[in-house]
Amino acid sequence: MHAIFRGVSVIPVLTIDRERDAVPLARALFESGLPVIEVTMRTAAAGAAVAAIRRELAQVVVGAGTLLRAADVATAVQAGAGFLVSPGLTPELAAAALAAELPYLPGVATPSEVMAARALGLCVMKFFPAEALGGAAWLRALAPVFPGVAFCPTGGIDETRAAEYLTLANVPMVGGSWMVPRDAVAAGDWRRIRRLAERAAAIGRREAA
Repeated sequence: MHAIFRGVSVIPVLTIDRERDAVPLARALFESGLPVIEVTMRTAAAGAAVAAIRRELAQVVVGAGTLLRAADVATAVQAGAGFLVSPGLTPELAAAALAAELPYLPGVATPSEVMAARALGLCVMKFFPAEALGGAAWLRALAPVFPGVAFCPTGGIDETRAAEYLTLANVPMVGGSWMVPRDAVAAGDWRRIRRLAERAAAIGRREAA
């Protein structure tokens, strides 16, 4: 977990509709300073996209997100995902993810879910959907209650909100898709994505300084 995410402040969350977009998109993000990405397993092309990135860009750490069932974990592992992310937490899903022996970020939305994840030995969690659930104020309130637990907020986050989250002591990184607009990906506008990704990477450097 620490080896993958050390020094990482912003994780692009990608929904890839066409396998052919996977490698140039990941390359544009990596070369702009974002070496860790999450591909949501929401599309028919997702598994092939993860596999293509893993095969062609060894320097990029690619994880699989939106895992809902144990079968999704199996698909992600087979594709070569380096880490796993889910929007929530169920016993079946947690068992499959932990058995995969990959870094796993379960989604949490309540203190009870944080406690359940922590009881499984997990100390880094996805807070989702962050903005809809109270945003930075929620995380700030939980900090003294759950020392040692870190959160990666995702959901409704843009460049400005990302900077705010990264000022919190219990938020080492944020996830979002603002740097990968769907229309830019569809058009193959990698130059635009590079510009947005460079700005996103700069947020992390600024907050770490």
